[in-house]
Parts: sequence; C-alpha cells; structure tokens
Amino acid sequence: MHTLKFVGLKALLLLTVFSLLACSWAQTTLNYFSFTADANHIDELESLIATFEAENPDIKINYTTAPFDSYFTKLQTDFAAGNPPDVFDINYENFVTFAARDTLLPVADLLSEETKNTFYPAALDAFNYEGSQYGLPITFSTVVLFYNKDLFDAAGVAYPNADWTWDDVIAAGEKLTDASKRIWGIFQPVQFWEFYKVAAAAGGGLEVGDSVAIDTPENQAALHYLVDKIQVSKIMPSDAEMSGVGDADLFKNGQLGMIVTGIWMFDAFKDTSFSWDIAVEPTGMQKATHFFSNAAVIAKNTANPEAALKWVEFLASNPATVEARIASSWELPALSLDQANLLQPYLDQTLPDNREAVFESLQYAITPPVVENQPQLQDIINQELEAARLGTKTVEQALADAQKRVEELMAQ
Repeated sequence: MHTLKFVGLKALLLLTVFSLLACSWAQTTLNYFSFTADANHIDELESLIATFEAENPDIKINYTTAPFDSYFTKLQTDFAAGNPPDVFDINYENFVTFAARDTLLPVADLLSEETKNTFYPAALDAFNYEGSQYGLPITFSTVVLFYNKDLFDAAGVAYPNADWTWDDVIAAGEKLTDASKRIWGIFQPVQFWEFYKVAAAAGGGLEVGDSVAIDTPENQAALHYLVDKIQVSKIMPSDAEMSGVGDADLFKNGQLGMIVTGIWMFDAFKDTSFSWDIAVEPTGMQKATHFFSNAAVIAKNTANPEAALKWVEFLASNPATVEARIASSWELPALSLDQANLLQPYLDQTLPDNREAVFESLQYAITPPVVENQPQLQDIINQELEAARLGTKTVEQALADAQKRVEELMAQ
C-alpha cells in the first residue's frame, strides 16, 4: 500500500512538472525596443509590462531602451543583422523610411472597427502608408500659444482667444514689447518644424514628392510672417538681443508675452512667478496646428504577430497605459475625443486652465512632409530658413534656393 501511494505521488509530481514545462514551452516571448520609455519612465514601463503579463500569462515581454539620438542607428543595425525586435517604437518622421522598405507588418486586417475608432483619426492615419495601416499611435504632442497673463494685464491687452488671427498677434506683440526693459511680444521658431505648419496656415504648404512646391506666394507670406517679427515689427528678439538666453528661459523669466512651443513645456513652466495660460494657435488664411506622434509597430518577420498586436494595442489604448501616461506626464495617448472618461484626469489638472486647447488643436492638425531622405530635406530647408531669419537672404531668395535644392535632392 505504501509503495502504491509513493508511485501515485511520484506520478502526480511528474505530471505537475510536465504541466509546468508545457506552460513554459507555450509561453511566447516578445522583444520590445523603445525610445519613448526613456530613463524617466522605466518604472512606469516595467509596471505596465507586469500588468500586461498578468492579463496575458502566455506572453512575456523583454524590453530594451535607447536614447532617441542613438535609437534608430541601433534599430537599423538590428534589421541589417536579421534580428529586429518584434515590436518597436517609431516616430512619424522615420515611419515612412521603414514602411517603404517593407520591414513593417500591416495590421489593418487584424484590427477591429472598435479598435480603429479608439484613436484620433489623424493619429491613426499618420501611420498609414500607401493604403496600408502599420501599427498604432501610442502618444501625441502638439504646439500651442503660451501667454504671460501678467504682461497682458500690464499692457491692457485682451488675452488670446480662438478667434485671434496673425494680425492680432502682431498688434498685441507691439503693445507688449519694450526692448529697453528686455521684454518682447513673442518668440516663434524659424525652422522646418514651425514653417511647414505656418505655410499650411497661410494657405500653402510644403509639397515634397513627385513634384516639389516650396517657393510659392503663400509660402513666401508664411515666411514673411515669421521673420518680419524680428526684422520689421521687432516684436521678437534677435540673436543679439537674446544674448545666449534660450526662448524657454526668456518666457520663464517673464520677458516674453507669448511663446509658440509644445505642450511638453507645461511642467517646465509650472513654477513661474507669473500667471500664464494657453490658446490654440492664431489663424492665418486658415487654422493649422502641429502634429507629432509616436507609434508602436511590428516587424514584418515576427514569429508571433498575434501576441505582438496584443502588446501594441495595450501600449496604445489600455486604460492602465492611459492612466500611467497622464499621471507621469509621459506624453498623451492618441485617443479620440470620444474617450473622454480616460482623458478627464488630464483635463482636470490645474495648470494651464485651458487644457481643452490641446485637444481643440487636434482639429487642425497638419502632418509634415516626410520622405525617405528626411534628414537631408530638413537640413536644406533649415539652412535656407536660417538665411532668411538672419537677413543674409531675402525670403524670396531663400525659398527659391530651397525649391531648387530640394528638387535636386528628390531627383537623386
């Protein structure tokens, strides 16, 4: 009898071991590579992985991260070696390069209509290439008009509102500016990431592809709007007047009435000694606002596409992920405005008061032109914009030169 009991216990033990091994063998391991989870958000990422693995015990996530500056070099090296991660982050600007090289897994057929409707349309469409959807947007950022309420009050100028135009910006800037006291009306960058949007607001835009449209009357008007604030109305400080102080520091010091910058500056400005708020960017011929977004995508050759998609969907829209991003200021999830219940904690934060402007801006979001040789495109345009900003070239000459150089680049 004792022998039979021993044999039975031994058999039960072996069965348990075999069951555990079977579970282990059945578990899928995904490799995830991220730049959005920088050193400031590793704890949040690890917590999210734990939540995901608890909900999906058959999937294990191995993650690695890298700073943005080195991320894509390493990613391209991994692809060249035939060992890419299953899932990885990608920003909109680099997305086209990877999609054009047929390295990403199309996911449209794997997504339900409910999932598709979860996201803000512009964010989802940004990662559609030649009719195919690749991955899901996980975060977005935009740019708004910040303004110093104390300076506006002192100058007797009404605060910016949704009806403001570029003329209102200039008029307010002239009343706010007192260069003798080192106070200026506004700072607005003169570079690719600002110009593409201002050109669209002027009724033009940067067209780069089979045809190139950079030197147009509308784009000339847009560039004049940017550089004339330095050279004509003088409501924006020159390099000499800034004396090496950055634009964000000028605003924090109370030296700028307005600044055009990203919503990622909310935390940086929270401890200023003055009151400030935000507004949707004023209108040119039409409204146009920035759109920056990152997505999670799947390598085409992954051995586990279904598991990979579960992780991508979790990163993009799971309530636990949304809560973690908002609570830790880890950018914003790219959800549609219908997901108000998930976004309410963001709107409830006290500074700035007009957080609704962040989401209102999405109604007018404009994506930048993106090509395979994106770095060269941006370098060319930035060089010509810089020449116009410094006055070494006229606006007209700078855009004519940009047109010619980009045409030559696209012909290569």
